[in-house]
Amino acid sequence: MAKYVYDFTEGNRNLKDLLGGKGANLAEMTNLGLPVPHGFTITTEACRHYLAEGSVPSGLDQEVAEHLEALEAKMGRKLGQADDPLLVSVRSGAKFSMPGMMETVLNIGLNDESVHGLAKQSGGNDRFAWDSYRRLIQMFGKTVLGLDGDLFEHALDELKGRRQDTDLDSGELQQLVETYKGIVRDQTGKDFPADPREQMRLAVMAVFDSWNAPRAILYRRQERIPADLGTAVNIMAMVFGNYGNDSGTGVAFTRDPGSGQQGIYGDYLQNAQGEDVVAGIRNTIPLEDLEHLDKQSYDELVGIMETLENHYRDLCDIEFTIERGKLWMLQTRVGKRTAAAAFCIATQLVDQGLITMDEAVTRVTGDQLAQLMFPRFDGGADKKKIAKGMNASPGAAVGKAVFSSARAVELAEQGEDVILVRRETNPDDLAGMIAAKGILTSRGGKTSHAAVVARGMGKTCVCGAEELEVHTAEQRFVAPGDVVVSEGDVISIDGTTGEVFLGEVPVVDSAVVEYFEGATEPQDDLVKAVDRVMRHADRARRLGVRANADTPEDAARARRFGAQGIGLCRTEHMFLGERRQLVEDLVLASTDAERQAALDALEPLQKSDFIGIFQAMDGAPVTIRLIDPPLHEFLPDIVDLSVKVAAGQATDKDRKLLSAVKRLHEQNPMLGLRGVRLGLVIPGLFAMQVRAIAQAAAEVPGAKPEIMIPLVAAVQELESVREEAVKILAEAGVEALIGTMIEVPRAALTAAQIAEAAEFFSFGTNDLTQLAWGFSRDDVEAAFFSHYLDAGIFGVSPFETIDREGVGRLMEIAVREGRSARPDLHLGICGEHGGDPDSVRFCHEIGLDYVSCSPFRIPVARLEAGRAALTQSDSDTR
Repeated sequence: MAKYVYDFTEGNRNLKDLLGGKGANLAEMTNLGLPVPHGFTITTEACRHYLAEGSVPSGLDQEVAEHLEALEAKMGRKLGQADDPLLVSVRSGAKFSMPGMMETVLNIGLNDESVHGLAKQSGGNDRFAWDSYRRLIQMFGKTVLGLDGDLFEHALDELKGRRQDTDLDSGELQQLVETYKGIVRDQTGKDFPADPREQMRLAVMAVFDSWNAPRAILYRRQERIPADLGTAVNIMAMVFGNYGNDSGTGVAFTRDPGSGQQGIYGDYLQNAQGEDVVAGIRNTIPLEDLEHLDKQSYDELVGIMETLENHYRDLCDIEFTIERGKLWMLQTRVGKRTAAAAFCIATQLVDQGLITMDEAVTRVTGDQLAQLMFPRFDGGADKKKIAKGMNASPGAAVGKAVFSSARAVELAEQGEDVILVRRETNPDDLAGMIAAKGILTSRGGKTSHAAVVARGMGKTCVCGAEELEVHTAEQRFVAPGDVVVSEGDVISIDGTTGEVFLGEVPVVDSAVVEYFEGATEPQDDLVKAVDRVMRHADRARRLGVRANADTPEDAARARRFGAQGIGLCRTEHMFLGERRQLVEDLVLASTDAERQAALDALEPLQKSDFIGIFQAMDGAPVTIRLIDPPLHEFLPDIVDLSVKVAAGQATDKDRKLLSAVKRLHEQNPMLGLRGVRLGLVIPGLFAMQVRAIAQAAAEVPGAKPEIMIPLVAAVQELESVREEAVKILAEAGVEALIGTMIEVPRAALTAAQIAEAAEFFSFGTNDLTQLAWGFSRDDVEAAFFSHYLDAGIFGVSPFETIDREGVGRLMEIAVREGRSARPDLHLGICGEHGGDPDSVRFCHEIGLDYVSCSPFRIPVARLEAGRAALTQSDSDTR
């Protein structure tokens, strides 16, 4: 019989798939002998059954009842017992951290009778009891009953006026409880449920349901978390941080999640429950101040932090509560961190002997490296600082101030850069946080919702800018000196320093980009850490990394960024600008002599281009793709020409061009006369390009050209072009590999035949994706991709990450069959996927020799290739 409930003493941190991250880590801390309240976990399997069937699995209710009875026995009191109540929390906990995206309900078990028992249990602290009761109704009403949270917030604000919530006395809180119960009655037509077990049952269902709440779905999509994992539910005996000033709650990090520096980092809030800290409803105090308030608890916490970091061998994020001087651990997890912190922490842990350099490379990601390459504010620029908050998540963000999530999404969809400004964010603001370039809040600290979520997304964030008076309803904020910023006004925020500036501040290259460009030696700690990681990744990786580059300038930059060659040089880019005239002459040629004259004029220009690229690459291989798009793309627009002719303003050449454009016009050019087909139909076109390549290579010592024939679907096409190319190369005394792009599904399926005539394959995954899916990227991304993503049909765009099941399978077939026919077949990828971290890993897994991407993505591909090799090596040894 399936087991759906585990006591904290039964699990461990390796059971995240079953117990979720929170449950697994609570079990791990229990095993370590740390002070964890008693409790149990309902598994993710139970959640998945509930979501699929609409009901809990058979036997779950009985298991929960048995574990609750065991918990009651340990605690010596029963759930909701009138004279001496046991209260519990019901908290979500998925395998992957999803901060604030799913539900939590505290103080389960309170009702009109047990609230008096709680007051008695606390030594007559009536205020504490009624504060706990109002919190239960507020959280339960919003999360379980689905009521508008503002209804409760407005009632609280009206009662307390300009005071803090901690200033309310027991009588006022009792009055608030009655107000809250009235809200529940008015909104649902039913009384707030008084039965403690019914409260718990409904809370568990609400946690299960929250897995598919809109904000949770959006967060999973943003973070690429699978939708079918489900969440566990953790039921734990309540400990109370809201007893008074000898109690409190906090969040701690074993290192600074912003910079990676070692030390005591976190926030603490006296007389508060856990949600108060992450919600940012009151500004916290720095964790180190706890030493002066409660040195015994502080010293114990510091010792536990060291224990956990050494045990997990990583930065740990810890939630704790102090109940009348007693420290309790409520959660730990490997903490989210900024990209800069990730690199610094990884190398620090190596130096401390906690992890190896191999592990350090796997602890960082290509996405994090890309974040470090984003621009930063120009330190020498004129700027008007208007406020300073906490540097919650680094980066430089500029945009129009907006004061609601909906407005942020609306303007972002119109192409505007925006900064989301709030007093504090909550999980319902997720869509706006994703849409915004940065987030600015006047409340909260480094552990607030805004800070934690922004760091996870790599989004610039400044929190707790207390100098700002944010008036969301009026869509403005006021800064010191009576500076008023209204919606639409441009501001700049620096997530590295916490500074807020009025207007737009210019940006410059990051220090990491300057390092990759070779302009600076590694100096600061971050760049030194990046340098160490990149050097080790390069030693570890099997995949080569090349660049997509069409000019000597791009080639030179790619070299500086670590490219080992060019995997895609697009020759069609060399036909634009002033050379368009020569293409027009080629199209308008009516005789062989005229056509040859046009080709003869183009050839020396192409040769010059290739010489520059060969020189820039200094002996590294250069894969040159012969012209790919249809010729009409290089000609004037058919509408413009038609208008000129109709208006009587056309020249004889215009009329000839219109006739040629009409003749070449295709309903679907992507599937028409392009690539190898064009080379076969227009005599001399490919020969001219091959001759230019050969002559250029002959003039540049060490040049290594590779000639790539595009859009091949049948081996006969490749054989025809290859025969002529081989003769031209031989005449020039130049050696060059001749291969093809695999971008047509038929080519992948007949790879064994094509490999007989090809010395290399390069997967053109942009076209392969279009043709495999049967849609045109330029048309469909705007038309329906957003709907597909919202509906969950796509987890991620197939143009962003390789579709492993479809396009990836075609690639695997081509690799297997191609190498069966030609064992030394060289294999690469040159589509935009070559710089995508997940796609790089896939290319490693299926045995490609190299990936090729834009120059700026080369460091990302190098790192991910190293991570892929080390991860596979680690799995091979297990």
